[in-house]
Amino acid sequence: MPGSVAVTNSPVFLSSPMFRQPMTSSLPLHDTNPAPSSPSTHSNASTSVHLKRKRPARIKIPFAPLSFVDEVVKPEDDVAEITEEGGEYSAYCKRGKNGAMEDRHSAVVDLQGDSKQALFGVFDGHGGAKAAEFAANNLNRNIMSKIASKCEDEVAEAVRDGYLATDSEFLEEDTHGGACCVTALILKGKLIVSNAGDCRAVMSRGGLAEALTVDHKPSRKDEKDRIESMGGYVDCRNGVWRIQGSLAVSRGIGDKHLKKWVVAEPETRIIDIGPECEFLILASDGIWDTVNNQEAIDIVRPFCVGTNKPDLTSACKKLVVLSATRGSYDDMSVVIIRLPNFIS
Repeated sequence: MPGSVAVTNSPVFLSSPMFRQPMTSSLPLHDTNPAPSSPSTHSNASTSVHLKRKRPARIKIPFAPLSFVDEVVKPEDDVAEITEEGGEYSAYCKRGKNGAMEDRHSAVVDLQGDSKQALFGVFDGHGGAKAAEFAANNLNRNIMSKIASKCEDEVAEAVRDGYLATDSEFLEEDTHGGACCVTALILKGKLIVSNAGDCRAVMSRGGLAEALTVDHKPSRKDEKDRIESMGGYVDCRNGVWRIQGSLAVSRGIGDKHLKKWVVAEPETRIIDIGPECEFLILASDGIWDTVNNQEAIDIVRPFCVGTNKPDLTSACKKLVVLSATRGSYDDMSVVIIRLPNFIS
């Protein structure tokens, strides 16, 4: 029909500028008393009103600034590291990345007024630091108390009784948690080394590493047999052997809920200190998990053998740094004792 417009769905037609204008609505406004009008005048009297969408109010969303940390946040009152130096020994403890420091150490020199007698210890707590702290404060006293009541050839039994007495006292505290222990008693030219758990003692004998303790782990056949003979069980989860599916060590002080199987009785070794006995390293498993025995001896030896200025503190710190570099997240404690001064 002449004058008509054909509407098409063709994409070309719909993209025409005429069809890309904002959509509006035209509503005629009429007089309340409209006069008759012809069709020709109606379109001229109409007025268009454009209805526009109102912008919604802006929503204010509070936010906190982002921050990134590379380690677990620690309590502000927790100690990050401890350094202690003596004439023939040095101790260094550094907190790991898994929480508050649970390691403790002890050093008692000039026992009974004799500069050639001493007692050292490293204590690795688990389930909190209370057991390690209790052992550090009381094990030395209990060992010396038992030694005073024993004959000279009963020193290993006296140390054993000291461990068991400390364990009993801690259990009476009705406190959770436990601690692995390693101690070195130097008495009348003898080195008496004891351990309950996986803290370890390694001696340098002419530059060669000699482990004086064996870690108490549920994977040890004799420990596994002992636990199972007492009605417990040992299993491996994610590559770690555990007692009752829980604890990864089989001896220590505390651990009341597992006391039937986690005994505090230590294993003890006694040796005579000779000229070839250079130094002794006591350390928690935070060190031994990543550094082997001979590596530890090789690192420490230049700091305390063949030098006019031994620097045992630097040796301790170097061991800790190496262990941390290799991925240890645990607390790391080291005590190094030079042995020649204690030769009787």
